[in-house]
Formats: sequence, C-alpha cells, structure tokens
Amino acid sequence: MVGILLWKFLGPVLKFAKFLPAVLKTGGTMLLSIGIYAMQWGWKFAVGFVLLMFIHECGHILAARRFGLKVSAPMFIPFVGALILLKDSTRNAWVEAWVGISGPLLGTFGAACCHLVYLWTGEAFYGGLAFTGYFLNLFNLAPIGFLDGGRIVTAISPWLWILGAVCLTALLFLHFNIIVLLILLMSLPRLLSLFRKKSEAERRYFEIPPWQRVVMSLMYFGLIVALLFGIRMTHVNPRATQSSQPDVQVVG
Repeated sequence: MVGILLWKFLGPVLKFAKFLPAVLKTGGTMLLSIGIYAMQWGWKFAVGFVLLMFIHECGHILAARRFGLKVSAPMFIPFVGALILLKDSTRNAWVEAWVGISGPLLGTFGAACCHLVYLWTGEAFYGGLAFTGYFLNLFNLAPIGFLDGGRIVTAISPWLWILGAVCLTALLFLHFNIIVLLILLMSLPRLLSLFRKKSEAERRYFEIPPWQRVVMSLMYFGLIVALLFGIRMTHVNPRATQSSQPDVQVVG
C-alpha cells in the first residue's frame, strides 16, 4: 500500500525530471541573457528582446516537429543569439528550407505584434522593440552558412551562398563585427562544397520539384520585403530617442 502511494507521488515527479535538463538549459540561459542585456539596455527591453528570440526559435521547433524531426530545447547565448540543434537530418532541401524559414516567419509575427502595440500606444519602447525584432529576423535571412537564409536558399539555389558571403564581407569591412567574422569563417565549408564534385545522395538532396522552388522563392523574398518595410516604418531618429532606442547588436 505504501509502495503504491509512493509511486503515485513519485511518478509525476520522475516524468517531470526527464524534462528538467531542457527546462534548465532554456530557462537558465534565458535568465542569464536577460541579466546581461539588462545591464546595458534595462530589464524591460532585455525581457522583450529575449522573448522575441524565443518566439523565433519556437518557429523552427514547430516546423521541425511537423516534419517528424527531433530537436533540442532552445539555448540562449548572450550577444550571439539563440539556437536549437536538429537531432535528425533533414530529408531534402525542401524540408531544410521550411525549418529555416519558419523561425523568421514566427519571429516577424512577434515583431509585428510589438509594432501594433507601438501604433496603438505611441510608446517609443514598443517601436524600438519591433525595429529590433525586424532587424534580427532580416539579418538571419542572409543567404549564407548556418543562418536561416543559408538553409532557405538550399531550396532556391545554393549558389546564393556566394551572394551572402559577398554581402557579409562588405559589411565586415564597413563595420567590423566579430560575430559576422565568425559566421563567415564557419560558412566556408558550405561555400567550398559548391565547387567540389557531389555524390549521388548530395545531388538528390537538392533535387526538388520546380513548384517548391517557386513557392520558397516567393516566401523568402516576400519576407525580406516585408521586414524591410517594417524596419522603415519603425525607424526613428536615434538622437531623438537615445534613451529608449538601444544600439542593436548583430546576433546569429
């Protein structure tokens, strides 16, 4: 009798314990990021910024699970961003592109919600948060390496990775940033793979129906236009809002 009662009590606890590492990894790194960002921008903006990144990562998770892929819990790295790890390989470029674009899609929705609050209240804080969210998702659409854009263009044309490399290299010379440099260096293996002979399995990976390339192209370039429009609508004179509009740190 005592054993049955003990099992009824410990059963739910043991089930929760299986998820405890993931909860601690996500929650712990979120709190760490909020604490570090708060020292620079204040706690209110730090919470909003980290939540926008969390929404972005949830988009990737939902898409990955839709295709039956196992993923890790989100992990936040201060001044770098947030990431999830795919535990399964994507079947083809179409699946990889969907997992890649779902993060910016949901992330853009999160930024748009901040934008609506800004329009409703007129408070510059929400405008700054929306601007940051739009910018964050636009940067992630750069067609290179492990960034979302690099995954998306596998279903359009992998040769767009070269365009992404050129753009980031130009950005690096105009405004040096260690994160951009790391992205370029980590993208070199994928860039070099464009010029070597591919195996039959690699060729099949990129062979998808033309309609899928058209659909992904419309979604990708359409989202870029929408984000540029959102940035334009929420951009304000930084001198006029210096106290409420923090500088944006490029994140991956």
